[in-house]
Amino acid sequence: MKRQLLLSLTILVLLQSCGNEPAVKGLNTVTIPFELTSHNNISIKAVLNETDTLNLMFHTAASDLSLTTEATKNIESINWSGEHDVTTWGSDAEARFSVANSLKIGKLTWDSLNIWESENSGPGTGGKFGPNLFEGKAIEINFSGNQLKIWDSLPTQLNDYLKAPLIYEDDMMFIEGVSAINGNDYPNRFLIHSGYGGAVLYDDAFASESKIGEHIEITDEQELRDSYGNVLKTLKGTLPSFSIAGLEFEDVTVGFFEGSIGRQQVSVIGGDLLKRFDLIIDADREFIYLKSV
Repeated sequence: MKRQLLLSLTILVLLQSCGNEPAVKGLNTVTIPFELTSHNNISIKAVLNETDTLNLMFHTAASDLSLTTEATKNIESINWSGEHDVTTWGSDAEARFSVANSLKIGKLTWDSLNIWESENSGPGTGGKFGPNLFEGKAIEINFSGNQLKIWDSLPTQLNDYLKAPLIYEDDMMFIEGVSAINGNDYPNRFLIHSGYGGAVLYDDAFASESKIGEHIEITDEQELRDSYGNVLKTLKGTLPSFSIAGLEFEDVTVGFFEGSIGRQQVSVIGGDLLKRFDLIIDADREFIYLKSV
């Protein structure tokens, strides 16, 4: 069984699927309520193997289903199949995995799911799942109503939304954003990453080339941990202006690693910025539609 662990750029490691594709049942247009936590994560109630109820984080930059080691202590319905080596941006680790599990979220059910065990998820959640569970469907994240909506096709009323190209690579979704730094506009592409609670995190190359650390006031230093407890430190400051698809946001908190250390390879936008607009991702993952809230 082969598994490749995709690079995680924030607090949570990304796991890419192996084995059978999950089967989703009962799908038409479904509305799933969620809680936006104090850490800007999307928390959704779920039932595992028709037995265990827990809160999972919807993680736009993750694949599949993973549960934390803390959560699995209280879950009786999982049969572990073995362990597999994984690689994070901090170090190598071993993770337990389980095959042929079922999951129920709202009116939706899946079977034949693989589950991986990791150290961390968003605070208050016992694990996470990614957009690949909704393959071939349009996904709406409605922050104004705290609802995740799954559509068979795009909703027809999109007049209030701005449309932008979506870059879809290795199950990850990117969008172009523009940072105003020292009077200049710097375009860059950003991973849409609801697992990251902050607003913007820059990749090392961008931080070095733009010299952002010389042009904004550093307000804080923060530690980021991947799913296996490895730590990296990031600096934080306030960016006067940041825009996505024509939506402009002022005084955005941004983070970056001091110096070019080569680990933070892509920039990300996280929950503190995402919650400022409703968004719809089309079924083909080619376009995203945005509206300020």
